Amino acid sequence: MCLAPEAKGDSLQNLIRAEYASALVTLDLPASGEPGPARRARLWDLEDKLHCPVIGTCLSMSELHGFARRFQISQPGVDDFTLHVEVVGLARNRNPLSEAVQRHLEKKYRLSVTRFAKLKTDLEIRREWRACCARGEVAGPLWAICTHRSASAETCQQVYADLHMLSHQVGAGQAADTRRLAFLEKENAELKEGLRRELAALRRQLSAAEAGLADKDAVCSEAALLRKRLARFESGEVMVEMGQRLLALQGSHERLLDNARLLQEAERCMKDAREEARRAIAERDEVIAERDALLRVLELAQPVPCAEPGGDACAGCPDALSARCVLYVGGRASLLAQYRQLAERLGITLIHHDGGLEESLSRLPDLIRGADAVVCPTDRISHNAYYHVKSQCKRVGKPCLFYRGGGVSGFAAAMERLSRGEFSLAGPGEA
Repeated sequence: MCLAPEAKGDSLQNLIRAEYASALVTLDLPASGEPGPARRARLWDLEDKLHCPVIGTCLSMSELHGFARRFQISQPGVDDFTLHVEVVGLARNRNPLSEAVQRHLEKKYRLSVTRFAKLKTDLEIRREWRACCARGEVAGPLWAICTHRSASAETCQQVYADLHMLSHQVGAGQAADTRRLAFLEKENAELKEGLRRELAALRRQLSAAEAGLADKDAVCSEAALLRKRLARFESGEVMVEMGQRLLALQGSHERLLDNARLLQEAERCMKDAREEARRAIAERDEVIAERDALLRVLELAQPVPCAEPGGDACAGCPDALSARCVLYVGGRASLLAQYRQLAERLGITLIHHDGGLEESLSRLPDLIRGADAVVCPTDRISHNAYYHVKSQCKRVGKPCLFYRGGGVSGFAAAMERLSRGEFSLAGPGEA
């Protein structure tokens, strides 16, 4: 990915050149970019495996997005992982971005770099690293050790291993804390819900008790009414009334069932009628489309008088089909004879491949090379065969027409489009 697209103009180019010149002056680096014999390592001097932990640990995501906007190294809205990968890849070489990150890290972790610069031996560096890890201080010491002039490869490897394991442990701890927090939140919600229900029940009981005290007279009146109803039950009047109502409900229920059956039957008839009408309309439209396509193709099949004296059609005229041998991949096997008849009327030799149903896809390259053009119904071919045809046609530069509709009308329309030059022509170098 380029750092400064040409579409941004000369102003962006001048900005990057000025940034690059400022980096050379600030870092006091030689113009060739080669490290001196006795200086601290720069970001692009580090081992490839160290760039990922350095970028991921020493820079926050907000800082990464700031560099991305500044140097335009990614599209807006790119996810954090993709941005991290892009910055890590660019940090392996010296460029305006890596130099800007170098300056930023030097400024951000100046105290750590100064503290570690006082350590002269590899053993002292390792001891200080372990002490920093015990205190939870990682980012600054990581940068200071990776660029320290006295840090050995073994020390850098130890730091890389410790940071790798620390990331696993921190991730596991965060996952455990997250699960524990989720469990506690769920338990807290359940307790709150239980308390709410219990409080609501107590309030209902209190309201009932207050209503009972306030409505004592009403309760006595209701008790008198209940005694009268009980007397009616004991005398049998209520049972007679219930029997009459039950008979009436049974009759109403039977009528409703009969009406429901009639309604379901009417709905089925209407559904069948709609389906029949839909099929008839679809068949009519298909017949009309097939007729129109066949008429257009048959018009193309008629010999066109040549402008030269002699009058007959010739292959050199612009309206004549240039494809004399067409490879048809996929389609309906039952319509293959009709495909061939239509092609013969157009003066075309039709070669067919079933798209991998019974024939091997390994035959496609030879068939494509031997044909003048390729047509392929996308709704009558497998994904594997589709991509085989597309890639092979691009590789050998054959005209290829993809269309929908595996019927005779679709084939006729494809022949018409092919005659008008509506196809894809991909050369060997096209992506």
